Amino acid sequence: MSVRATTRRRQLGATMRKLRASKGMTLEEAGRLVGVSKATVSRYETQAGPVKWLVIDALCRAYGVSEAERRAVVSLAKDAKQQGWWNSFADSIPESMNLLLTLEDEAVREDHFSCVYVPGLLQTRSYTTALQQANEMRRSPEEIEQLVGIRMKRQEILTRPNAPHLWAILDESVIRRVVGSRDIMSEQLGRLLTAAESSNVTLQVLPFARGAHAAALGSFVMLGGTERALDVVYVDLHVGSLFMEKEEELERYRLAFEYLRAQALDIEASSAMIKRAREEL
Repeated sequence: MSVRATTRRRQLGATMRKLRASKGMTLEEAGRLVGVSKATVSRYETQAGPVKWLVIDALCRAYGVSEAERRAVVSLAKDAKQQGWWNSFADSIPESMNLLLTLEDEAVREDHFSCVYVPGLLQTRSYTTALQQANEMRRSPEEIEQLVGIRMKRQEILTRPNAPHLWAILDESVIRRVVGSRDIMSEQLGRLLTAAESSNVTLQVLPFARGAHAAALGSFVMLGGTERALDVVYVDLHVGSLFMEKEEELERYRLAFEYLRAQALDIEASSAMIKRAREEL
């Protein structure tokens, strides 16, 4: 099975499990409502195997989801066999990255909190290269260039016609930490200032002066669909990736992001701080 199918099926299966659980239905009860077997419902909630979008549609209706959410899930089912642009890099990236790229390809919004480095979607090529060169996992120049190319390709979602809205909150340490060299960092800060002027990018800085804050445990990304029920939180643990979709987990991160937005500088003041950091290099 293709990488695209695998990652989209993983998302689809997780979504279908989540929808059924939200209604407190058993596999057998859900199958009875739409005229399929318990085994079929179970298979549709796994990460592999073909699906019929008509059955997905019927299950969504049985679960009483909103019209927008139903259309989003059915669209996911219809496109389960399509391959994304990253398919040609399948051998170079882990399955967790495949899933992140799939979710990102479908997202209508991305909320980022970064406390160490600039979010990947806003990095310059030189900044990304410097990060890869500093990685404890030593790679050849060719491997580094390929990984940098993947990150640069990811950034194209911000300029496509149906671009998601990116809301990024950066801890002040992100704009103060010199990555690569002063010239590289100056270019990177300039990139942030340019991005902040885009209609689909909102950028805030959380200054040191704010002290302790709502996400002291680390960076995270929340990828959102057309409905809140399709949200997923992504956390890069460096030694692995964690995807969270339980409602209690989502609510915790939603609340944390709301607090962070309130604690961070406003958009104008954030840009002013980035400009000062650039001048002080």
